[in-house]
Amino acid sequence: MEEISTAPYEVRLEVFEGPLDLLLHLIKKSEINIYDIPIALITHQYLEYLSLLKSLNLAIAGEFLVMAATLIHIKSKTLLPPMEFEEEEEETDPRTELVRRLVEYKQFKEAADQLWEREKIWQNVFWKEPTPVASEPEAFPPLEVNLFDLLDAFKEILERAPENHSMAITMEELSVKDKMNLILEEIEKENSIAFRMLFQKDHTRMEIVVTFLALLELVRLGLIKAMQVESFGPIRLFQGEGHKNGG
Repeated sequence: MEEISTAPYEVRLEVFEGPLDLLLHLIKKSEINIYDIPIALITHQYLEYLSLLKSLNLAIAGEFLVMAATLIHIKSKTLLPPMEFEEEEEETDPRTELVRRLVEYKQFKEAADQLWEREKIWQNVFWKEPTPVASEPEAFPPLEVNLFDLLDAFKEILERAPENHSMAITMEELSVKDKMNLILEEIEKENSIAFRMLFQKDHTRMEIVVTFLALLELVRLGLIKAMQVESFGPIRLFQGEGHKNGG
């Protein structure tokens, strides 16, 4: 009889954003002035996200850990009394370099988004007669969510789950794959579903975690697309291009 592997199931997130994206997400969500970052608050929120990623057994790139160390270092410097900097010719805000990197990255990201929008317009310059499409997806503007939006929604679901179950992930890979198939079947049947509806049949924290891991893998593979009407609004799930193309 073949032995079933019980190794932890790991979802790799190569296609998702990096640490600067996470910081920009936290700044936007908390409505913080990027030029005056409350470093203690942002560090606490950032470490909370890393803890959640680790508890979900998600593969975390080394750059996330480097940024965590950087934030902790900046936080420690802001807590030191001014006399610690007397030997320096000119006292500088320890957040300055981080702010510079964030602003520069934000500008490049916005420029990339504008180029992508322009490319989509040019793709439609020469086009065939449009085919009828379902009206429901048109009710949701093309505002695709990222990993951190999904994590925000997941945290809310998890907070309502029973507390008497461990967050440790020691599931069989098959259970995640089974859940992926169930999610695809549900979306195919309904055309689209609300994010929170995925977890209606989950009664334990473990089941919720398995469902979320399955969703992340489907998003990574392009089989599901997660959309929002507005930033930090309710998330709705649609078939992705990979699923439509038979992926």
